[in-house]
Amino acid sequence: MFEGQPKGLWTLALANTGERFGYYTMLAVFTLFLQANFGFDEKLTSTIFSSFLMLVYFLPLFGGMLADKYGYSKMVTIGIFIMFTGYVLLSIPLGKESVAMIAMGGALLLVSFGTGLFKGNLQVMVGDLYNDPQFAAKRDSGFQLFYMAINVGALFAPTAAIKMMDWAQQSLGMSEADSYHFAFAVACASLIVSIAIYYLGKSTFAQVITSSKKNAKATADEQVETLSKSETTERIICLILVFAVVLFFWMAFHQNGLTLTFFARDYTARSATGITAMEFDVMNLVWCIFIVYGLFAFFQSKTAKGKGIGAALVLIPAIILGCNYIQQGDATVAVDAPIFQQFNPCFVVALTPVSIALFGWLAKIGKEPKAPVKIGLGMLVAAAAYLMMTLACIGLPVPGYDAEGTNLHMADVTPNLLVSTYLVLTFAELLLSPIGISFVTKVAPPKYKGMMMGGWFVSTALGNFLVQIPGYLWGKELYIVWGTLMCICLVAALFIFSIIKKLNRVA
Repeated sequence: MFEGQPKGLWTLALANTGERFGYYTMLAVFTLFLQANFGFDEKLTSTIFSSFLMLVYFLPLFGGMLADKYGYSKMVTIGIFIMFTGYVLLSIPLGKESVAMIAMGGALLLVSFGTGLFKGNLQVMVGDLYNDPQFAAKRDSGFQLFYMAINVGALFAPTAAIKMMDWAQQSLGMSEADSYHFAFAVACASLIVSIAIYYLGKSTFAQVITSSKKNAKATADEQVETLSKSETTERIICLILVFAVVLFFWMAFHQNGLTLTFFARDYTARSATGITAMEFDVMNLVWCIFIVYGLFAFFQSKTAKGKGIGAALVLIPAIILGCNYIQQGDATVAVDAPIFQQFNPCFVVALTPVSIALFGWLAKIGKEPKAPVKIGLGMLVAAAAYLMMTLACIGLPVPGYDAEGTNLHMADVTPNLLVSTYLVLTFAELLLSPIGISFVTKVAPPKYKGMMMGGWFVSTALGNFLVQIPGYLWGKELYIVWGTLMCICLVAALFIFSIIKKLNRVA
């Protein structure tokens, strides 16, 4: 699984891991911060949240266009420093008045613009590593590993946010509203780590660095001659059709920071015991991930030493988890709404080797579906996730508020409902996101690869802007919220399968 990959993959992945850790630390508590600090209701919170997500994923279009002209690595480095400035501004407690709102708006713009320069162009650089014929066959698995690595950062982000806020409240006597700024400060530190990894590891990806307009243009000109004008047009049209589908996936998927967080706050049990309680300790999740990788090492290794290491990776974490379960006993663990956002990245990291092994086996027997088919299947799986939420929420009361407009806790639904939903959504994500990014880097005409990668993020941006629609539905029957998302995913899946032959021609 890890063999035969270019060295630069790991450097670029780890640089992105640091950036994603900071981003998801901020995102884990952002909607709750807007309500606690400024008193915004769900509708205004939904608008701000979705608008920010839209900018984060829309601006890579312009970042890609700049990179096509001036060089990808140059835009990546500029983007890192702009993002850092935005997180610094967010981490300063300025109160609740207009100055604080203006500063927050400026910080969000800086983070969005910096991400626009950084995120898409870094992934173009990853794709360029696979232009070398010796790595070409590893492109899809390489992007799956890249996606797995950056989710390691997202895995620890919610816990980091909650622990930092608890420390600020208990040790410094901060109010809840002010303690959010300490969670945002974590993002500043993570970007420093990201910057260091990128610069210290430059030698591993030197072959894809384009430091000037001349070098960037020369790289494109060397490859563009292989495509005719009609081929270029066909590829762009196919990519746009895929973009039109995946925007609805991101609309559904990024409910994790909005309506699914509202559900965690208002409908999910606030405490857990036994095995369920163990799920909310991030280290227990890490031990489970070790067991998964140990099993793969044991069964795939061809040497006694490799099998021994694999067995140890299974046995030691299993013993630790057993001891933790005994120590846990009947003790009760508090369940905070933001903590649920650790499950998606956990499942990404744990399930990536399963995905790679499955599609590797299908490839060997000549049955591996092409990227567009995987994307269509991903939409069907996302629909299944919201079907599960729809059925589980039938009969639950509508959201309620007290006389001051504060959200009431309406029910004590088992936390495992949300955990299961995040598991199914992660299956969908693994079928769609890393495969989609790989598809773009493979199909995009070389002259426009930065802009086309930006187009992928524009589709994500539009999906993120539509995230607010279920937020506006909050307050109605819950089956209406989840049923709407289910139907949208289902229609998008049917659309992509209706044009699958056209897409498969360029895949």
